[in-house]
This record gives sequence, C-alpha cells and structure tokens, in this order.
Amino acid sequence: MTVDQFFWMLARVAGLGSYAALAIALVTGIALRTAVLDWLGRNRPLRSLHEYTTVLWVPLAVVHLGALLLDKTSRIALIDLVLPFHSSYGTIGIGLGTLAVDLLLVVTATAYLKKRMPVELWKWVHRIAYAAFALTFLHAILSGTDFSDPIVSAITWSAATMLFVLALARAFLGRLPA
Repeated sequence: MTVDQFFWMLARVAGLGSYAALAIALVTGIALRTAVLDWLGRNRPLRSLHEYTTVLWVPLAVVHLGALLLDKTSRIALIDLVLPFHSSYGTIGIGLGTLAVDLLLVVTATAYLKKRMPVELWKWVHRIAYAAFALTFLHAILSGTDFSDPIVSAITWSAATMLFVLALARAFLGRLPA
C-alpha cells in the first residue's frame, strides 16, 4: 500500500464515520422531540448519545479532510476546505461537502452558545443541521467512492430515509408533551 492509498483509505473511513456520527446525532436529536422512538429509550440516554455524536463528527471530519489534503491524488487544496465550489475536481460534490462542513461548524459552535442566545434564534440556527445533513448526503453520493458497495449504500440511504421519516413524524405528530 502506498502513502496515497493509505490517506485515501483513511479519508474514506473517516468520512463514512463522520457521516454515521452526524446521522445518529440528527436522528437522536429529532427523536427527543417526537414520540416515534420512545421504545428505544428514555430522554436522558438519547440526549447523551445526541450530545456525544454531535461532538464526534468533528474529529472524524478533521481526519477526513486532513487525509484528503495529504493524498496527492485527491487534488484537494486547503482553500477547498473552506471555500465551497472552488475545487477544480468534482466541483459540485466537493463544494457541497465544504458547504456542509461550514454550516455544521456554525451549528456546533452555537450549541456551546445556546444559553447566551435567544431561544428562537438558537432553534433556527440548530435546524440548519438538517440542511447540512442533506448537503453531506449529496456530497457522499456525488463524491463518495463507496456507493458501489451494497452495504455502504444501504446504510447511507437508510440513515437518510430514517431521518426523513422522523422529520415527517415531527412535522405531523408534533412535539412530545413536556
């Protein structure tokens, strides 16, 4: 295995891990607000899992991006990590991933500022995570090289579908009584 192959493999694993952590964070977050997953557990363990995976996606994304920077065949430059749609290779797919990371960083940072922000503003900023997840999903479809693997494809599509179903449940069933 060459150094570039190692970094490419590391980028793939970290990217999939970051996607999984983000999916779990969003699913548990919305599960806290709906009655759909009551059978899964009480609010305290769901909240703990939500908070843990919300933080977990960050180091996995850093490893994903760092490995892509170090992999010479990926052709990702430092500017491509912060400026969406700048990359000369896979401009749309990589740009969507960059935009998703930018949005998720805003959501993650404001999670730490929650007590200092007006509640309604924090809720709206926090909801950006759903758009960021959609962008991450599109990034994975357009730029990911693992979708030919049926297991990876099934897990990725299942996570997105579950989040979509829970979002519909939240929209139509409303919030759990306090």
